[in-house]
Amino acid sequence: MNSIWETLKKDTQGLIPAIIQDVRSGKVLMMAYMNEEAFYKTLETGTTWFYSRSRQTLWHKGETSGHTQRVRGMYLDCDQDTLLIQVDQEGVACHTGFFSCFHQKIDAQPTLSGDEYPPYALSAFLQELFEVIEERARHPQPNSYTNKLLEEGEEKILRKVAEETTEVILATLNDKTNPEHLRWEVADLLYHLLVLLKNQGLSFYEVMEELSRRHAAKKK
Repeated sequence: MNSIWETLKKDTQGLIPAIIQDVRSGKVLMMAYMNEEAFYKTLETGTTWFYSRSRQTLWHKGETSGHTQRVRGMYLDCDQDTLLIQVDQEGVACHTGFFSCFHQKIDAQPTLSGDEYPPYALSAFLQELFEVIEERARHPQPNSYTNKLLEEGEEKILRKVAEETTEVILATLNDKTNPEHLRWEVADLLYHLLVLLKNQGLSFYEVMEELSRRHAAKKK
């Protein structure tokens, strides 16, 4: 019986490209190459190993920087010539200090427009919004509504959550001909819930992990 590695389509150097994705945010972090040894070391250790084409040697991601990648899943594309590896990223993925190696946007000219990450998928926008709230907490900005809420504290935030919850109920019951009203009020409620999470020292990820655990338990 052939090993998994033998079924993969490698290049002339016996390498296969691996795309590394952050399992939480969905951000593409980097692309590197694996040879057979790196492939099996990754499977055996649960952290990523790659092969450097320039140095012609094996390397363990994060060995010197501490920015390791704990493997959460490994997938093969339909042509069997590219790997997708989902990881928990410790620290940053890029050696330049950026979270992702993909941080230079190409404009239509084409020119590089500087440091700019690809946007989140729309389905993951709540995480991006939570990161904005975290950034406001670290670096307050004048006239920021988020900063005002965080400064006024728990009581004010809870009042806003209660107020927005009531608005969602009323929009549902009393304004059935205007679905945009409900959409608006739900958006307000979700935003204020994220501010509450930040105020209470919780993260958006922790809530998503709780929902994921519940879903997994129901499937058993």
